[in-house]
Amino acid sequence: MSLYLDLSALQPVPAANLNRDDLGSPKQVRYGNAPRIRVSSQSWKRVIRHGVEQDLGEKAARTRMVPVKVKQALTGAGWPAELAEFAGAQVAASAGKKGIGTEKGGHTSVLLFLPEAAIDELVTVCTEHREALEKGQTSKKPGQLLPVARIEEILKRRTASISLLGRMLAELPDANVDGAAQVAHAFTTHAAEPQRDYFTAVDDWLGEAETGSGHLDTAEFSAGVFYRYATVNISDLVKNLEGDTKAARTVLVSFAEHFLLSLPQAKRNSTAPHTLPDLAYLAVREHRPLSLAAAFETPVAADQRGGFSPASRKALASYAGAINRLTGDRSRRFHGHATIDPNEQLAGLGGAHDSYDELIEAAVETALPQSGDQQ
Repeated sequence: MSLYLDLSALQPVPAANLNRDDLGSPKQVRYGNAPRIRVSSQSWKRVIRHGVEQDLGEKAARTRMVPVKVKQALTGAGWPAELAEFAGAQVAASAGKKGIGTEKGGHTSVLLFLPEAAIDELVTVCTEHREALEKGQTSKKPGQLLPVARIEEILKRRTASISLLGRMLAELPDANVDGAAQVAHAFTTHAAEPQRDYFTAVDDWLGEAETGSGHLDTAEFSAGVFYRYATVNISDLVKNLEGDTKAARTVLVSFAEHFLLSLPQAKRNSTAPHTLPDLAYLAVREHRPLSLAAAFETPVAADQRGGFSPASRKALASYAGAINRLTGDRSRRFHGHATIDPNEQLAGLGGAHDSYDELIEAAVETALPQSGDQQ
């Protein structure tokens, strides 16, 4: 039986462009026959991942630059530039039975996802096999000059964030990790469309008689209340962490905190949209996760004072209550919420908690009791 932690949040965001499309416009989706502003899961997931890695002190990198980083480290250690570049290419060529291809500039043909500390280990392997690399440098078909099994073992290493979010690498099938976390695209609970901003920049050194601006352009931004959702398969997380429930608990708390507190950083200098969710809802479920996105299939209408936040919180609570009635509250070990207005009656969202910390602690304690920690 699988166990899941579901996380939902409602977050008001003022004028911003958190996630742009290829034309620079805020991303959009049509839902309930109404246009909505959207923030992709990848955008929010990246900043969550960085927060989790910062908490745990073990950074990973999703990159095509492993050969380049190896070359730079070897060059810094005094290796000739050409030999260092060849060694970096050999790291990729010696990965797996067929190796990983490299392209112009020394980048691998695919993204790798590995602990940052792996670069030092790869440099050590190259150093230990420098003689073989020097002999093979002039060969037209040098083959695999580094120990394949060792290179593969290094590239297959995991961090907690890799165990949490997963890794796909077709060239090294055994390196694949089925991620325990799933993050949905965020979207506005109400109809919303991008707005245009005409702006100018003043040239500070223009003469007094000169007029006009040094630069003018238009940009797009949006504003709205976003529904955000993610879920973590706790059973898979514990499995990926080799049964270490204490580590799983730490990762789960960190993920929940950064899900609620993080914000994509696009255009932050010109918009500073540093808000927090005004409602968080967490549930621990058996068998399958449950998103409450359908609460907003019918777009929320503004209340009498013009805001969408109170109406969105009521719509979410009403929908959750209806789902609870349909399911008979089966297979749910815990649910609760924390909201900006402590006087709100949101019975459909379970027990009320004063803070996000208390809510997270209660949910995680239900899912992974400290008395059940194992090493």
